[in-house]
Amino acid sequence: MIQKTTLPVTLSDIENARDLLEGIIVRTPMEHSRALSLAIGSEVFLKCENLQRAGSFKVRGAYVRMAKLSAEERARGVVAASAGNHAQGVAQAARRLGIKARIYMPLGVALPKLTATRDHGAEVILHGHNVDEALAEAERYATATGAVFVHPFDNPDIIAGQGTIGLEILDQLPDVDTVLMGVGGGGLLAGVAVAIKSRAKELGREIKIIGVQAENAAAYPPSLAADALVPLDTVRTIADGIAVGRPGQLPFAIIRELVDDVVTVSEDGLARALVFLMERSKLVVEPAGAVGVAALLEGKLEELGINPTKTAVILSGGNIDPLLMLKVIQRGLSAAGRYLTVRMMLDDRPGELATISRVIAESDANVTRLDHTRVGGSLSMGDVAITIDMETKGHEHSEAVLNNLRAEGFQPMVMS
Repeated sequence: MIQKTTLPVTLSDIENARDLLEGIIVRTPMEHSRALSLAIGSEVFLKCENLQRAGSFKVRGAYVRMAKLSAEERARGVVAASAGNHAQGVAQAARRLGIKARIYMPLGVALPKLTATRDHGAEVILHGHNVDEALAEAERYATATGAVFVHPFDNPDIIAGQGTIGLEILDQLPDVDTVLMGVGGGGLLAGVAVAIKSRAKELGREIKIIGVQAENAAAYPPSLAADALVPLDTVRTIADGIAVGRPGQLPFAIIRELVDDVVTVSEDGLARALVFLMERSKLVVEPAGAVGVAALLEGKLEELGINPTKTAVILSGGNIDPLLMLKVIQRGLSAAGRYLTVRMMLDDRPGELATISRVIAESDANVTRLDHTRVGGSLSMGDVAITIDMETKGHEHSEAVLNNLRAEGFQPMVMS
């Protein structure tokens, strides 16, 4: 590990940021998760930044960055770009500080995030198809007008503000030995790593810091392997809050020195984690905020050879579009074996559908939708295709339903 004085953000910076945020943010709770503890065999605690003002951790860094602006800079206004959480953080901080804010958001941004940003008083401009395109336009506007660009992650004040979460974790769970959190551009991971690793060094302790990315938006693993920023050609994930195609320069410099590893999780894992948190912890968390839980459920710590005693997972945000939530819940239920869709080819004769209904009922599954058609390019005369959605009770139960249908001579094909 290099000396902390060579890093762009220090523990002292984060402690000063904590003082600036006094009375501005809420000290979010650290909740013990019995269900997750049982699942991984050690104690797990959830740092609930989904309950932070504006619904995510982003207000921390945004306020610290903007509170340090001079009177002349504040008069010029600020500009930012975000898929939602940074936008709300900047808008809320700007309202508190009396600064005019202009926010660029990608086309197709979730309506609740768009509405909330406008409700905080910011001017919102829709531009581009992803965060990177919105960022480029925001930077162009800043250059053209003199507005102060508030970067979502590549700024030392932003990183210091996010790092205050690390100080809270150590206050609330002093004997923590492993901390997991999502990473997009890297501001949160970098800030928390500086706070926790610096304090751990002072105490002569080791605390593991693990970043988690969605596997379809994972720029950090190849960048760390190459020891250079490696941008992604495409980014596609339900975790829009961490859908960043290129790591930040400053966060990368910190993460490569302090973070123990960055792992990836599947889209099904994200959906399963979101449903798990709703069912077992009664917490509404957006996909980007659930990546740490997904990593635990997918056994990522075990793959790394880490055997934690007390793990803290940062739930970084809870701003989720209800329409996306419906889709994610369905995907999560399917990934957990709680939702089964099958397609079968039948002879077009009386009694076939009745037999299928009986088998499903006797298997204790519940049909939620049925599609029955005699027309289609792959159907021969006298054939019928049916697609059935049903509620099941897990992978073993789903397999039992399929086996019972096969025992009656049917050939169910599971649909994703």
